Amino acid sequence: MNPDVVLRLADLVVEFPTHGGRTVHAVSGVSLEVRRGETLGLVGESGCGKSSTGRAIMQMPRPTSGSVFFGGRDLTMLSAAELRAVRPKLQMIFQDPISSLNPRRRIPDIVGDPLRVWGRGAERARVVPEVLEAVGLDPAQVADRRPHEFSGGQCQRVSIARALVLEPEALICDEPVSALDVSVQAQILNLLEEMKRRYGLTLVFIAHDLGVVRNISDRVAVMYLGRICEIGDSPALFDRPVHPYTRLLVSSIPSIEADGGHTEVGSGEVPSPVNPPSGCRFRTRCPLATQRCAQEVPQMREVIPGRFAACHHPVVEER
Repeated sequence: MNPDVVLRLADLVVEFPTHGGRTVHAVSGVSLEVRRGETLGLVGESGCGKSSTGRAIMQMPRPTSGSVFFGGRDLTMLSAAELRAVRPKLQMIFQDPISSLNPRRRIPDIVGDPLRVWGRGAERARVVPEVLEAVGLDPAQVADRRPHEFSGGQCQRVSIARALVLEPEALICDEPVSALDVSVQAQILNLLEEMKRRYGLTLVFIAHDLGVVRNISDRVAVMYLGRICEIGDSPALFDRPVHPYTRLLVSSIPSIEADGGHTEVGSGEVPSPVNPPSGCRFRTRCPLATQRCAQEVPQMREVIPGRFAACHHPVVEER
């Protein structure tokens, strides 16, 4: 494994049984690499499998098949005890900051619990105030308070502090600002950037808001109906998308000046993950689709330098 790659997903599959003996194909053969110190944005419409991918990285639950390599070890092959030993270095921030915190616990206890669990309780008096201050909370003011006494943004700061207290190497951020007001979103995004620099973190940032992903990410992976369709550097990917689905997403970003250079893409209905289309899963909404798109699953390939897309008919404009 490349030493510059902290996290690698190989042919990751996540499926859930549903009524009538049918199966939800949440994640289908996702392969990704996350480089040390970068922020990889994972973006797509609601229900495309972003959060399922994030939880599969954490083994919550374990994926149906495929591999998740972290620190040179395949997490899917570890025993429960071995996986537990890895978790301090791989943490997660959840979408709803309030429901992810125990309402009966005081803030210092919530943040310090990971230290207690790992036999480092003696460090709590020193480490917890340091981490609370790092995320912009006054340790004295939160000492006897509980989550319901704080706003969503403040609770998300507590969640970030809890995730950082064990000094992880990588942080999975699952829609960490989608439940917050726009003004608070900016504060949390700035905080994540600051924590990334201070603690040397590697981030996987999951979101459906393309504006947020564009601003915080070094690279972006675009996901549609359980599969990755395009990967590239940000903002280059947004300035020159090559996959028809990415172009649809980018064209939906509000702007003062309309970009007439983009190919029109039909909106249509997103197919069900219970019965996804054959071949390219975007073909039912794509005006460029051909018979080949229905018969053959497109493989990820480098379309332009540094840009990878899984598409039989990528749109490559001359510059």
